[in-house]
Amino acid sequence: MPKNLLAHLALLAVNLIYGSSHFIAKEVMPDYLKPNTFILLRVFGATIMFWILRYFIREKVDRKDLWRIALVGFFGVALNQLLFFQGLSITSPIDSAIIMVTSPVIVTLLSFFILKTKITSNKIAGISLGLLGAICLIYLSGKGNTGSSMKGNMFIMANATSYSLYLALVKPLLAKYKPLTVISYMFTFAFFVVLPFGISDIQDFSFSFPPVVLFSIGFIVLFTTFCTYLFNIFAVKKLSPTIASSYIYLQPVFAMAIGFGISLVNSNSNYAAAITWPKMVCTLLIFVGVYLTSRSKKLV
Repeated sequence: MPKNLLAHLALLAVNLIYGSSHFIAKEVMPDYLKPNTFILLRVFGATIMFWILRYFIREKVDRKDLWRIALVGFFGVALNQLLFFQGLSITSPIDSAIIMVTSPVIVTLLSFFILKTKITSNKIAGISLGLLGAICLIYLSGKGNTGSSMKGNMFIMANATSYSLYLALVKPLLAKYKPLTVISYMFTFAFFVVLPFGISDIQDFSFSFPPVVLFSIGFIVLFTTFCTYLFNIFAVKKLSPTIASSYIYLQPVFAMAIGFGISLVNSNSNYAAAITWPKMVCTLLIFVGVYLTSRSKKLV
């Protein structure tokens, strides 16, 4: 088996799940559950599952590392999900998937400020193009009636920044502890952060929801939360944060394919209308930006 093949397959699975989750979560929000209540259910369910698995792994965490785990829990779970679900509840799933592609660009930029890593001329060009594409996409979201929202896309952009910061901060912890240990404590801290936001509307949840809504909630808790975080943190332990974040550019590919598929089956869907030529140009700018940012050598 090629070296780190499982890590790459894990990242592929993560982004396939995320690409579909942009649509699945929309089945629930905001008609059946408010975003913060959905997040509370998501974090609570995944926390229970992580601690059940961790029962079989006895590893002690140094007290001095608890603050760092709390920090990655805040940026990687609590703030990340609060921003994402607020944004997704009012914008197009396709827009949200495209904007998330800026994550590798943001990781590079944050690494410069936090870790003092060197930024080459390629990376400067890549950061500029990637951010330009994201800004243009956010601006375009205010035009037309395609389910897009400028405010929602701004939430998604902030979410991508929070997730990128998490990828940069979690790597040192994974060099010291097993992934399951880190993620169990991380979700525990995050649960207490999201609890005040979601507890007031928890009574909105009902087992009498339509089956498709209950399925969507179960999918988000089990796959989009438990499996993706587990797979992702396993991959980051084996690979660099930059490589892990670069897989995110598969999300809009999956999202657009799913959007077209849904539009073919459901004529009332406006997902296909959300894919316009100006947005495709923005997407291309982001892709080129990610490509330049990830290159270690100059083009000339």
